[in-house]
Amino acid sequence: MNATIIELNNSNFAAQITEGVTLVDFWAPWCGPCKLQGTILDDMAGQVEQGVTIAKVNVDSDPEIAAQFSVQSIPTIVIFKNGQAVQRFVGVQNQETLTAALSAAQSG
Repeated sequence: MNATIIELNNSNFAAQITEGVTLVDFWAPWCGPCKLQGTILDDMAGQVEQGVTIAKVNVDSDPEIAAQFSVQSIPTIVIFKNGQAVQRFVGVQNQETLTAALSAAQSG
């Protein structure tokens, strides 16, 4: 089981998304909806299946990564499978929606 959310930055982002399924939450500390999304992701972290990682990118600290994936509104969640973006959500998403998207990414 994955019990923690990984903080991603310019030095570890590419290596983290290369293998398996990774949910990346693009957020900022001043963003109210991002805090709500963060709580949902915290609840999910201990429940995700083997091979799934939940990670966060602070768009204030690492704007290059946000620009690379055309993140214009936060929170934005991008699900990667083996380095490729396979699904994207803008705005706060509930746990059921995200869990279904992660399952689809794993099986697809």
